[in-house]
Amino acid sequence: MTVVYIDEVFLLNAVIDYLLLLSAAKLAGEPLYRGRMALGAVLGGLYAAGVFLPGLGFLSHPACKAAAAVGMCLLAFGSSRRLLRVSLVFLGVSAAFGGGVLALQLFWGAPAVLDLKTVLLSAAGCYLFITLIFRRTARHTGGELASAELTLGGKRCRLTALVDTGNTLTDPATGRPVMVAEGERATPLFPAGEAPGPEELSDPVAALARREKDGRRWRLLPYRAVGVDHGLLLAVRVDRAMVGGEDYGPILVALSPTPLSDGGGYHALIGA
Repeated sequence: MTVVYIDEVFLLNAVIDYLLLLSAAKLAGEPLYRGRMALGAVLGGLYAAGVFLPGLGFLSHPACKAAAAVGMCLLAFGSSRRLLRVSLVFLGVSAAFGGGVLALQLFWGAPAVLDLKTVLLSAAGCYLFITLIFRRTARHTGGELASAELTLGGKRCRLTALVDTGNTLTDPATGRPVMVAEGERATPLFPAGEAPGPEELSDPVAALARREKDGRRWRLLPYRAVGVDHGLLLAVRVDRAMVGGEDYGPILVALSPTPLSDGGGYHALIGA
């Protein structure tokens, strides 16, 4: 008779589910909301433990498994604009992990029921492999996602930035990198009622004229992009910018009136 310890089942599945959710988010280019992913992983652990409880055997039905997977994805990625895409990536990563564990069983002649240590090591190995592939792919495509924190007058704003080696936008006065951020996401940097709205950001010249009293902080930034030969963005010099643990110091942040990514995977751009 096989003895099953509920606490080990919960812990094992929660850790594996967290690593799978984390891998799916990285592969799909989603912001890493670790708290939400932890909640999804806890749900997965509770579901796995519940299957072994008396009277809850029906949870092993495929429909219940699908419902649990949907619930995990909603908890982990419910705020994403690309919920369907990242959910499909999660299912693919989960299937790949299951295949990897099965391959280990066949290769090493492991028993049908793997112990806690073996499965956890397998999950960690799969996560490290996926992370390595992600990083190499990111370098090949010229960018990777990083958490960013902007500080202005004691106020802070956190967002996800794409560190893009192909982004050559710099401050004409200092030659330092310039961050381009979605104007809506930068609202927490300003006192109530003073953040430039979408209409102002679409007319940066008029917006700058309204802020002539604080002209040392505000600028008009010329730029070129695909389909735009000569454009202007309203830019503000923040006191400090931290991107992926690197201190960029006081830099210009150009405020975009439109989203920077189609799926909302990032909200700012900065050169490497």
